[in-house]
Amino acid sequence: MNRTELKDRIVALARDLILIPSTDSRPPERARAFSFFLNHLDPLDGVDIQRYESGGYESLVALPAGCERAEVLMIGHLDVIDHPDLDLYRSRIEDGRLYGPGAGDMKGALAIMLKLFCDLHRETPGIPFGMVVTSDEEQGGHHGVGHLVREGRLDAAHAIIPDGGSVHEVTVEEKGIAHLKVISGGEASHAARPWLGQNAAAKLAAGLARLCEGFPIPDERNHWSPTCSVTTLHTPNRTPNCIPDAAEAMLDLRFPPPHRLDEMLSRVESLLGPGLMIDPIITAQPSRLNPDPLWSEVTEEITGLPVREVRASGGSDARFLCEVGIQTIIARPEVGELHAPDEWIDIDSMVTFYEIAREYITRTLR
Repeated sequence: MNRTELKDRIVALARDLILIPSTDSRPPERARAFSFFLNHLDPLDGVDIQRYESGGYESLVALPAGCERAEVLMIGHLDVIDHPDLDLYRSRIEDGRLYGPGAGDMKGALAIMLKLFCDLHRETPGIPFGMVVTSDEEQGGHHGVGHLVREGRLDAAHAIIPDGGSVHEVTVEEKGIAHLKVISGGEASHAARPWLGQNAAAKLAAGLARLCEGFPIPDERNHWSPTCSVTTLHTPNRTPNCIPDAAEAMLDLRFPPPHRLDEMLSRVESLLGPGLMIDPIITAQPSRLNPDPLWSEVTEEITGLPVREVRASGGSDARFLCEVGIQTIIARPEVGELHAPDEWIDIDSMVTFYEIAREYITRTLR
């Protein structure tokens, strides 16, 4: 297959996947996306496909029959960010880029994974190369990769997660994360007589103001420091003349090593002040990765350009693999506008990434 044919095939797979709105709020669509993978994997001889479920989220693990531990795993997630307009779940090609919800995070990478897995297993049956697809990474990954690791269903010497970095960048550190619900209570009263109540929204707003002062927004060029963003804020009120007796906010806390989760939670609690309760929804410690140097060697040979080691403000499923000592590579094609309606992935870099991953896996398994 020449490069043009390879490009056409990968793009076709990615566009088919983008059409499926496999979001957290649409479980039937996530199931349809898994059916898409099964329809491509079932015809392969000598491949064992296992399906797992945790907390309402499905995972798929494909390995050569009889293989309990892969030498190399590629891991991806099919869940994407929810857009209220279903008409957005379509794609277009423009200026060498594939646009569409999830194109960069990570339907385009999934298309590469699927094509590569099928190609290598058809050419070399029994090769110790596996593929894992989960459906809850955008919700924290605890029921996907986290569940598979905890239950001993996922093991490998090396893993490739195309969910960060770029063709010429390999992620070596990721920030820790905490999604926190902040709850404020008070006493309702008519807004014309505020002295008769206790305004839960005002108390929450004051605490959030202190929090924002304590976590100043860093400069874009030097962002390797803790951040805490207010992402939602509401009360149960539906009328403008009532003092609310309850208010809630959601926080997105990110922190690099050497900071730890307990330290960060104490800092948030202290800044918010008394009377506000914190409920952690998703938490994860920072991760330090140790990617295989062979990946960078192969990348430089194929592209003729050096590879940089980078640090990521976001997180990925790699943190679960670090806990059990799986050497993990985080790199991917060139992407942009992630989680926005005009999310994109560069098409030529998709083919280049396929070539890099194929050569890396081939050399690793020699």
